[in-house]
Amino acid sequence: MVATPSDGQAEVILVGCGCPLRGMGWYHAVQMLGNECPSAKLCHIVEPWFLGPGASGPGGAEFAEFKSKTEADHQVGFYKSLADVPSVADGVKRLALISGRTMDNPRLLGEAIAAGCSVIYLEKPGAPSVKELEVMKQQAADANVQICMGYNKNVCKYVRNAREFAASTAGSHVTFVSNNTYENNASSLGECFERNSEGMLKNMAIHELALLASFYDVTVDNIASVIVDKEFSSMQTLPGPSGKEFTDFDKAKFTIKTKTGKAVSVQADRCGGDTSYAMVTDADGKELFRHSMPDEEDKANVSVLEAKYPGAMPYFFSQDPDYITVKERVAKLCATGEEAKDIATIDIAIAALSVGEYLTPLLQKELAGTVASQ
Repeated sequence: MVATPSDGQAEVILVGCGCPLRGMGWYHAVQMLGNECPSAKLCHIVEPWFLGPGASGPGGAEFAEFKSKTEADHQVGFYKSLADVPSVADGVKRLALISGRTMDNPRLLGEAIAAGCSVIYLEKPGAPSVKELEVMKQQAADANVQICMGYNKNVCKYVRNAREFAASTAGSHVTFVSNNTYENNASSLGECFERNSEGMLKNMAIHELALLASFYDVTVDNIASVIVDKEFSSMQTLPGPSGKEFTDFDKAKFTIKTKTGKAVSVQADRCGGDTSYAMVTDADGKELFRHSMPDEEDKANVSVLEAKYPGAMPYFFSQDPDYITVKERVAKLCATGEEAKDIATIDIAIAALSVGEYLTPLLQKELAGTVASQ
C-alpha cells in the first residue's frame, strides 16, 4: 500500500533524494514526512543513483536504511525513474519536487510532465543555461503545467524585514549580503571553484539575483548601470582537485541601477562566515537597519534540529523555516490553486540566470588587472 494524499493535499514525487544527512532532497523528505508542510503528502521517491550504480558505494547503506524505514513507517514508494511511478489517480493533484543535479533538470521536467504532474518545483538555478530554461518554460506552458522555483530567500524573514524597513524610509538603499564558510586558501577555494564551475554569480549569488529580479525589476534589459566595488571584490585563478585551473570570484560586490529608477546592491563572500544579512543605509551610506540569518529565533531552532539530525549539513538548519514555507506554498498551489505568494516563477529564474550571465564577464573585465593565481 503506497501513501495517498488526503483532501487539500498534493501528491508529491520527490525526484533526487540523495544521501541522508547530506542531500537537500533528503531534507525535503524529512520535513514532509514530519508533516511540517500540511498541503504536501510525500508518496513517491525517485532516486536513480542509490537505487542503481550508487547502491554499493559511499552513502548507499545509509540510503538503504532510510528507504526501509520510510517504506515501513510512511508507506512511501521508491523508484529508480519517474517512468516507474504509478499513474496519477483521478482527481489527484500531483507535484514533482526535483532536487537533483542541475544538468538533469531539462530531462526530468519532461519526465515529470509525462508522469502527470500539474506543478513542478525546481531547485535553483533550474537549468545550466538561460536557453534551456526558456525551452523548459515553453514545454511546461504547452502542457498547462506550472513551474515554481526553490529560491527560498524570496520568503526569508531577513529579506522581508529589510524590504519593509526600506519601503518606509525615504532615500534608503538595500544591500543583500551572502556569506559562505570556505577557508581563505588556494586548496579550499580551488575545490569550491571546480565543484561550482558555473561560477559564483550563477550559483552562490543566484539567490540574490532572484531577489533583484523578484522585487527590484532587475532584468538585463532594464539595467542602466553596474558599479563594481573593486576594493572589496576579488577574482582568482586556482587549480581544483583535478589539477585543472578555474577562474572565479572569491568575493564580489556591485550596485545595479535600473532604467525604472531603482537601485540595489549585492555583496557575496565565499569566506565571509556563516551569517547572511540584508542592510538598509541612508543616502550617505550610514547603516540604518540590519537583519541577519540566522537571528536569535533561528539559532534556537538550529539547536533543536542539530540534536534531531546530528551530522547533517548545517545550512539545512538555518534555512529550515524557509524551506517549509516554500514547499507549503507550492503544494497548496498544486492542491487548491491558491497563489504561491512571493515564490519565484520560471520567469524569475530566467531573469536571474540572464543577469548572472550578463554580469560575469562585466565583473571579470572590471577586475582583470587584479586577478590572483596560485
